[in-house]
Amino acid sequence: MNRPLIGITGRRYRLGLVAGADDRYAAMATDSYMSDFATRIARAGGVPVHLPYDAAPEDAAAWLSGVVISGGQDVHPAYWGGDTAVVREVDPRTDPAVHDSERDAYEIGLVREALAQRIPVLGVCRGLQVINVALGGTLVPDLPDGPVKHLSPESAPTDGTPDHTVSFVPGSIAADLFGERAITNSWHHQAVDRCGEGLVVTGRTSDGVVESAELRDRPLLAVQWHPEWMAGPDPTLRWLVAEAAERLRLSPVNAG
Repeated sequence: MNRPLIGITGRRYRLGLVAGADDRYAAMATDSYMSDFATRIARAGGVPVHLPYDAAPEDAAAWLSGVVISGGQDVHPAYWGGDTAVVREVDPRTDPAVHDSERDAYEIGLVREALAQRIPVLGVCRGLQVINVALGGTLVPDLPDGPVKHLSPESAPTDGTPDHTVSFVPGSIAADLFGERAITNSWHHQAVDRCGEGLVVTGRTSDGVVESAELRDRPLLAVQWHPEWMAGPDPTLRWLVAEAAERLRLSPVNAG
């Protein structure tokens, strides 16, 4: 049987932002993806592929057995009813840290298509927030300072610090993978507020911030930390590949 094809989302910016790039190509765009996702997916038995915005969700979904919605900049508040006054009128191709409506639209569409086709989905950091928005949920625009450091000063890779301990709901996918609790890394200032349709919170830190969420009737796991940048093993990407492999095994192409 073929190994499952796992799509990974990324971001797009001008080549002129890359140190040492040829000035003749500075105005052209490049697509960027976190290679640690690809490395860990391959180690888990999957075939990682990168998804540009041009890979229409319905077309990509026809080939994919799993999807990673990766981390990155804030989701544009226009997509979830937030305050649009915070949006800077800056081209995201010239600053990959600002809001990128094109990326938002692509990933929201990809989430909805994957769920419609029961393709396993893993959301990471921003990816958790994108999934929630895709289901009609809202976000906390800026977490206040508190006893848990969510915007950690630590550099990747790291397993996080003891204050950032996530407690999981018994019987959830997250609890099956991690047990009752786990220490994780953390680099975010926004979080899930009101959950979208069907999304269930399955993990929180001690201050109540949502750290994992799932759907009851779909193979979906969304986490607020970065499993690809945990220094030690993290089972979330292995979970995704295993779910994708099972979907591929049961597909008509392999059954026939």
